[in-house]
Amino acid sequence: MQKKHLWLSLVLTLAVIAAMIGCATPDATTTPESTSAVTDDSSAQAKYVFLFIGDGMGVAQRNAAELYLAATSDVERPEDVQLLMNTFPAQGMNTTYDLTSVIPDSASTATAIATGYKTTSGTIGMNADGTESYETITEIAKKAGWEVGVISTVSIDHATPAAFYAHEPSRSNYYNIDLTLANSDFDYFAGGGVKREFGDDGSQSSVIELAEQNGYTVADTIEEFNAISADDEKVWAINPVLDADKAMPFDILNEENSLTLADFVSKGIEVLDNETGFIMVVEGGKIDWACHANDAAASIGDTLALDDAINVAYQFYLEHPDETLIIATADHETGGMTIGYAGTQYSTFFDKIQYQTSTYDTFGTVLDAYKENHTPENADLNDLADEIEAAFGLKIISAEERASLTAQAEAGDADAETTLSMALTELELAEVQAGFEQSMLDEELRAADDYTYLLYGGYDPLTMKLTTILNQKAGIAWTSYSHTGIPVQTSAIGVGADLFNGYYDQTDIFYTMTDIAGL
Repeated sequence: MQKKHLWLSLVLTLAVIAAMIGCATPDATTTPESTSAVTDDSSAQAKYVFLFIGDGMGVAQRNAAELYLAATSDVERPEDVQLLMNTFPAQGMNTTYDLTSVIPDSASTATAIATGYKTTSGTIGMNADGTESYETITEIAKKAGWEVGVISTVSIDHATPAAFYAHEPSRSNYYNIDLTLANSDFDYFAGGGVKREFGDDGSQSSVIELAEQNGYTVADTIEEFNAISADDEKVWAINPVLDADKAMPFDILNEENSLTLADFVSKGIEVLDNETGFIMVVEGGKIDWACHANDAAASIGDTLALDDAINVAYQFYLEHPDETLIIATADHETGGMTIGYAGTQYSTFFDKIQYQTSTYDTFGTVLDAYKENHTPENADLNDLADEIEAAFGLKIISAEERASLTAQAEAGDADAETTLSMALTELELAEVQAGFEQSMLDEELRAADDYTYLLYGGYDPLTMKLTTILNQKAGIAWTSYSHTGIPVQTSAIGVGADLFNGYYDQTDIFYTMTDIAGL
């Protein structure tokens, strides 16, 4: 009889352990469930939540921005300079895998952060087959009486921002996403424009006009933006300067009349601030675009711009430290960026990045203008030497100039050494020449083999070679023109921030936020 009781006790104990293990590994496709990032400790609750997402911003992207600041500042050591987000007391790492791949896209990863559910790449706020919508933290907050804001440097209907207010089986359903925005009861949208204002064929009703009919104050000039106040109940602020994809310009371009991400966050606080609470989702979307093109300078510039925007929220936190939570994370990493290149061995020269004033997409206009008056037969790379130096700081010099600069540098001439370091070597010049020849051809005549893709990634060959060489001179390397599956960094400060320490899946970010906010 005693043995029977012992056996029953063992069976019950094993059953409890099995149940505990089952709870620790939930199936996020059916029932979202809090896991390792969440604890039961929560006496205080946040009523002001800032969620910053650097699209494509991995650890290396953050590190590159810090190293650039250190290299261009008067500091003795690189660790003497830090991004604000890297100083936050809570620092965690999280995986970004979606249902179908360890290398996800922005739709599935933003959905995971926004809803706590995993889904497939390309899906916005829904299950894998598009039959069920998942409620977002922003929708939950709105139901609780909070005010809600969504900001992005890319078009506001792009995958990441859309995942916080729309539910679509395809991220490409831009007009449907735009209609959801126009009919939304969210309080503040800002940043980029929309990709399909008049529908896919351009014949449907303007979503901007529809938003105005539904009570939104739409501002797309500096004057209109400055006139926005807390008295405006629903606001849609569109940057006065947009690129062809309806996104804000890259920060390093310093476009005149363009607002910054920090400007939109500051105005958002003014619009959203209230006694009940608010949540603001802010995306630095063009970090991802820069990294797809392996453009380190553009990535660094937009990472710094995101950090500036975080600083605006941080100043608000200093005024409301017992009520505010700030989170800085990424949806995934892009480009496989790393600090270290074989050609520079154990050295980096991040100060070289400062000489780039153009980006992968804007330098193409220089080449387009050149092609209007030149053919592949009469084109000469030297014709663009001044434009290349102005855009990337890279110099085309003759053998005689190189010999003279080398002698001056060996004699201790620092200026000659700097000039020589930015000059294209014979090998680099050959690579640039090959890219130039490909760029001069019409796109349908360019090489389309696997090796060519490895060289240029589908971007303009000359521009890609110039950015690649500048990156390499600085000591930066890349593995991909796409996303990667490496974990990303999540940082937090404020109420409940310690819950973001550790190693967890990005779905846990949703549960941690909702727990801390009492939603």
